[in-house]
Amino acid sequence: VIDTAWERFGTVLPLGFDTIIKGEEGIAPDENMKKWLKDDYENLRQKLAKLKDRAEFGVQVFWDPKIISEGLIETNPEIKKLSEEIKSKSKGLAYMYKQKLENLLKKEMEKEADRCFKDFYEQIKRCVEEIKVEKTKKLEEDKQMLLNLSCLLFKEKSKILGEELEKINNMKGFFVRFTGPW
Repeated sequence: VIDTAWERFGTVLPLGFDTIIKGEEGIAPDENMKKWLKDDYENLRQKLAKLKDRAEFGVQVFWDPKIISEGLIETNPEIKKLSEEIKSKSKGLAYMYKQKLENLLKKEMEKEADRCFKDFYEQIKRCVEEIKVEKTKKLEEDKQMLLNLSCLLFKEKSKILGEELEKINNMKGFFVRFTGPW
């Protein structure tokens, strides 16, 4: 329905589910609707102007923690050293070192997630008019959602955003879901 209205009328102003225009006693529903439109005209006009020729897209970026942690083990000198030291330790000592390694890896994964979030957010922000961070969702065990964004941009610029997201998607261990327009 929204797609058809969008194609036919150009700009569609979405209202939240269960939006109710309160009627007044003795006024017919169609007259009540006209009154609401008249009373809220300026507010609605501003919102429609803001949305003109623009569309909303959803962007979700995921990573595979296993692949990312393997990369950290190879590239982080402290983690790499600890990982190598475990091999030469006795069983009891190796267990202690593994605990230390797991804690260090967890801390570094958190730092990496934060860094990636900031980098990807800035990369995406340059391609859009407006960006809103949504709550991340829990997925399958092999993937974690790093970013969940709603992006408003000119319809014709969606290809530029798509190309930027493709760069992220091509990075080892990262996956992008690009949806819309809405």
